[in-house]
Amino acid sequence: MSNNDEFHIYPILTVHDSVTADVYSPAYFRTYFLTDQSEIESHAMTPDVIFEDSHLVAAFKPEGWLVHRSDIDRHEDRILLQYLRDLTGTRLYPVHRLDKPTSGVIVFGKSSEAAAGLQAQLDSDASIKQYLAICRGYCPEQGVIDHPLPPVADFKHQRKRPKSELPRQDAITAFRRLGTVELPYQVDRYPASRYSLVEVQLKTGRRHQIRRHFKHISHPLIGCPKYGKSTHNRFFAEHFGCGRLMLHAHRLQLAHPVSGDWMEFAAAPRGCMGDVIQQLGWSLSLESGH
Repeated sequence: MSNNDEFHIYPILTVHDSVTADVYSPAYFRTYFLTDQSEIESHAMTPDVIFEDSHLVAAFKPEGWLVHRSDIDRHEDRILLQYLRDLTGTRLYPVHRLDKPTSGVIVFGKSSEAAAGLQAQLDSDASIKQYLAICRGYCPEQGVIDHPLPPVADFKHQRKRPKSELPRQDAITAFRRLGTVELPYQVDRYPASRYSLVEVQLKTGRRHQIRRHFKHISHPLIGCPKYGKSTHNRFFAEHFGCGRLMLHAHRLQLAHPVSGDWMEFAAAPRGCMGDVIQQLGWSLSLESGH
């Protein structure tokens, strides 16, 4: 089976002049995305609602925010779920998660039934989850990483069990390279340093899957302290003023839990990740099509 048979990659988001809600062909395909440049610049670290109706909320999560309270990071007070509950005046139900250092699109249900319907899609091939990432080196132009992963141990008592004994779960990540750059700086052992901008599509949803898979193919993500390379992370922090994880959930497609309409939610990278993409000469554009 070819890569094109394994997954379908959609075009990339660009920054337009106004907030847009387009209706694609066929008519039931709807896309919603935040595109006002001044709004993106002034609220880079503030959550925003992309779409809201009586059944769900789609929002932008900045890096550094937790989706919900967690014992892993009990002192963090930037909690997206509580922020959006206060903003919308509605009780919200978590559907999926984005790691604290990851930014991008996330959805919540307004009822347990809506949340369950959305979660069922995200746990299957019924939805499309796409990310933007910057990795070290020139990764292949496209590919599918099919590499089972053991669970991530967050607590010390979970780490006592040998890794060889941990059950591995199927994990599949599709990707295509969008751009490359070579910088005249010796960060590692080579006189110049190469990086790639990649669009990633998750076929499964294991913990830290994208970061672990790109480490597996020797193209670790920039800004990741756990699975990345500290020398390249430090270079981006010092040279570009950007020490965040270069991973952004830029597009989510799924069916509305009640009407069944196929919906697309998208948001461009904000803050220093967006700045880095621009400084490296990579342009993002959104074109209609399937």
